[in-house]
Amino acid sequence: MFYPRTYIQLPALSILYNDHLSATITSSNPSSPSNMASISQVLFLLFLTFAFLFFHSAQGAGIAVYWGQNGNEGSLESTCASGNYKYVLIAFLITSGSGRTPALNLAGHCDPASNGCTFLSSQISTCQSNGIKVLLSLGGGQGSETSMSSPADAKQVANYLYNNFLDGQSASRPFGSAILDGVDFDIEHGSSLYYDDLARDLSGFSTPQRKVYLSAAPQCPIPDAKLDAAIQTGLLDYVWIQFYNNPQCHYTGTATNLLARWREWAAATPPRSQIFLGLPADTAAAPSGGYISPSALISEVLPSIKTTTSYGGVMLWNKFYDTSFSSAIKNSI
Repeated sequence: MFYPRTYIQLPALSILYNDHLSATITSSNPSSPSNMASISQVLFLLFLTFAFLFFHSAQGAGIAVYWGQNGNEGSLESTCASGNYKYVLIAFLITSGSGRTPALNLAGHCDPASNGCTFLSSQISTCQSNGIKVLLSLGGGQGSETSMSSPADAKQVANYLYNNFLDGQSASRPFGSAILDGVDFDIEHGSSLYYDDLARDLSGFSTPQRKVYLSAAPQCPIPDAKLDAAIQTGLLDYVWIQFYNNPQCHYTGTATNLLARWREWAAATPPRSQIFLGLPADTAAAPSGGYISPSALISEVLPSIKTTTSYGGVMLWNKFYDTSFSSAIKNSI
């Protein structure tokens, strides 16, 4: 559903309602038809406000986490069973496009080259049965090669992803019969071209019975050098903005720059996309900075960003480093 991008200031609304109601009640004839109509209008406005807040909360707030880049981070199934996450991003498909043979890298979890990751099929299904969306993340850090040479090449990549990870058919599906919920773009190297085409092609596989969810993980400087065109298609469901390893917009002991950049992202991101605050789950997860303690996040940042209608929650890099962070913040998201 599409909603205009607005900001809610509940205290102001509350004062408005209280003043209106007080004026009505203290008038000379509280039971007059006009005053009763005014009270009904106020109550209806209150209902709409709380209904909106309920819808906004139900639709959004949750924690996303990247899983797959450390064999010591626990299984996918145990990650989902923690109860901390609403989205799990399997990282990464590090090679694709431009005639390259697609390749997964799941660190120490399994060996995709020997078809050794099909056991994840049942774990993916278990996660999904618990209401958790599981997406495949394309790209990653050093060593990733995912550039495409043309719109036609983007179409080929989309077909590969659909047939091997989504609702298509292939004799060599790396995760067996499991059908992932969608695809994530974490593009940090190579060309920025044709990811908008890839988003359109993947979105075209959505049906009334099964939607293909799309997400991206841009850096916090705006516009993102690799993913802006894909984001501006308006087809992405989730945008997890990396507010770390970027001193100009990550937390530095104060949230001033972070909050200023968040507001820019909120204004620039198409309305259908939910935006998430991407954070490192530990200081070691972001060598160039950006870690913010759970207590500082809860007191200094969340109260402000949660008023954004497109707010979706928090993204964490990554499961290995998240030994306690998600547990500390999940009730405040």
